[in-house]
Amino acid sequence: MTKKNVSADDLIAVILKAIDEIKGVDIQILDLREIENTVCDYFIICSGTSNTHVNAISGIIQKQVGKLCKEKPWHVEGEGNAEWILIDYVNVVVHVFQKNIREYYDIESLWGDAKITQIPTSN
Repeated sequence: MTKKNVSADDLIAVILKAIDEIKGVDIQILDLREIENTVCDYFIICSGTSNTHVNAISGIIQKQVGKLCKEKPWHVEGEGNAEWILIDYVNVVVHVFQKNIREYYDIESLWGDAKITQIPTSN
């Protein structure tokens, strides 16, 4: 559950559709619910090809979630340099990376106990 009455599944569906719409790549969902002491239930991770693309992905996610789910992020970080933008919807946190920054931080490995689902894209 997010801040209001939108289910995590509905929120995730809107986020994934928005990422795919603007051609985000290498989309993964990390299910953190079985891990103790996590900050949220899900991470959604994707990559963009440039800082402009990363900003566009972040923008469309926030626009679509606002329009369809009536949710605003609790916190957004990283829009200034657009190498790694974090969009926090409380129980769902979205990470939008440039490819080299994603490889450097490798947060998928940091959360190795999470169930990881690779999302196919229409690109």
